[in-house]
Amino acid sequence: MFTLTNKIAVITGAGSGIGQAIAKLFAQQGAWVHLPELQLAAAQQTLDSIEADGYKGTAYACDITNTDQVAAVMNEIGAFDILVNCAGIAHVGTATSTSAEDFERVFQVNVKGTYHCLHYGIPQMQKRGGGVILNVASIAALTGIPDRFAYSMSKGAVHAITMSVARDYLSQNIRCNSISPARVHTPFVDGFIAKNYPGREAEMFQQLAASQPMGRMGNVEEVAQLANYLCSDVASFISGNDYPIDGGFINLSH
Repeated sequence: MFTLTNKIAVITGAGSGIGQAIAKLFAQQGAWVHLPELQLAAAQQTLDSIEADGYKGTAYACDITNTDQVAAVMNEIGAFDILVNCAGIAHVGTATSTSAEDFERVFQVNVKGTYHCLHYGIPQMQKRGGGVILNVASIAALTGIPDRFAYSMSKGAVHAITMSVARDYLSQNIRCNSISPARVHTPFVDGFIAKNYPGREAEMFQQLAASQPMGRMGNVEEVAQLANYLCSDVASFISGNDYPIDGGFINLSH
């Protein structure tokens, strides 16, 4: 039902986690997937898995904070139908404990990187007569999360960017939505726990999982399925919306 046959998709952050799951599913659904990634080896690993299953794609080395690199890659890809802005980084800290350098680093990747992909990607979508944009925001854009000041700032911006782009390009047959995951089990989560709680990994994993109303983290495949729906033609009447995928976190935590 949610086929992407003959679609051309650009997915950032596909080297691991949610972006990787989206890339794999979109390829299975018939899309040719283009994967700009900071670490080419990571994108290539995802692509190898996709091609091993008989599907098609292309990997690129691209730092989305670099204007010239994004412009060059988008030009090389050419006209496409779907853009998923998934690349992003996190940061732990409050307004007073977050350094200016860390604040700027999060802004550059999560906000400016998204801008770059939109700025150079939308003209390529216009060549196809329209398309779909999906931005990966976060529940941090919608509710207060402790010790996530810079991250929340950046995802709040992604949410606002989504609404602005949806409004500006509605008449040009370009839809734009965002999704806001709660805690999803990704390599980032495992790395965060290992770095901050050495020797207590299993304990902290359970604690983080239990903080979700459903008593578990989401998995990347669940997020990918939502992305697939929103980027398919079945969702052609949907634009300018954010979709929490949060195990009840926003409405059922209190």
